[in-house]
Amino acid sequence: MIRTAACFLLLSLSVAVPAMAQDWPVKPVRFIVPFPPGGSVDPLARLLGAKLGDTLKQQFVVENRPGAGGSIGTAIAAKAPADGYTFAVVFDSHGVNQALIPTLPFDTAKDFAPVMLVGTAPYAIATQAGKPWKSFAEVAAASKVKPDSVSIGSIGNGTIGHLLLTQAQQMGGFKVTHVPFTGGGPMNQNILGGQIEMGVGSVALLTPQVRGGKMRAIATAGEKRASSLPDVPTLIEQGFPGLTAYAWWGIYAPTGTPKPIMDKFHAELVKVLNQADVRKTLSETLGMDLVVSSPEELQKWTLAEMAKWGRIVKDNGIKTD
Repeated sequence: MIRTAACFLLLSLSVAVPAMAQDWPVKPVRFIVPFPPGGSVDPLARLLGAKLGDTLKQQFVVENRPGAGGSIGTAIAAKAPADGYTFAVVFDSHGVNQALIPTLPFDTAKDFAPVMLVGTAPYAIATQAGKPWKSFAEVAAASKVKPDSVSIGSIGNGTIGHLLLTQAQQMGGFKVTHVPFTGGGPMNQNILGGQIEMGVGSVALLTPQVRGGKMRAIATAGEKRASSLPDVPTLIEQGFPGLTAYAWWGIYAPTGTPKPIMDKFHAELVKVLNQADVRKTLSETLGMDLVVSSPEELQKWTLAEMAKWGRIVKDNGIKTD
């Protein structure tokens, strides 16, 4: 009798999980964005949320939870119920924060279930269109003569933009003034307002301002020139051999989220990201190179980024404040 009851329970559970995935979502889904509006993560999350809402007939609510290089928002996501109703849409800082923040309240590699690496984009450096700078080589030369005379913003201490600047200064033997911000939106506002000379951010973040004529890109940080900014020379071309840095956008769930829901969510994301208008927006407007990876590929990417940038953080003693 006990054995029969146990078998019935197991059978019930095996039927319930697929049914739960088939019905998902039955209530609004949270997309936690750990940055303020105006950067590149926020419009990505809102675009995906709107499209998923149309196809799944349920609301996808974007919650901006900025601060501490994205770690505040991701901490909220890590502690959320693993029920398929909370996902984190993250930026590349997700792969740095474990090394950067000793008190990080979660384990980046263990407390998140990977969903998808949406895309990547090389970093770029841009200045307000009215400024005189035409290349990053000019900035390096001027900063050798007069250290700290040029101010360059990033989206925070220890973010990949900041680490890229750190590497460039070491390679080129010059010194700039680094100005950290809480996100791409505030940084762009300060570049356009003239409060800082220039900023470093993903091609996805800076390309719209460059195409709009408000900024001038003076370098990109890919192995080759960015397709969205083909006239802008790379840092490699400007005398910084091997210096590259890529932004990336990933989606994660709290560890323990049921696999059938994860599989359904991933499949729906693939459908959305195969839509022509979505691909056009992300690739042409934001300058993103779409990847649309498997969960396993995202996890491999995350671990590699953690190892690469974590070493630079440690070697240079970089802190968040």
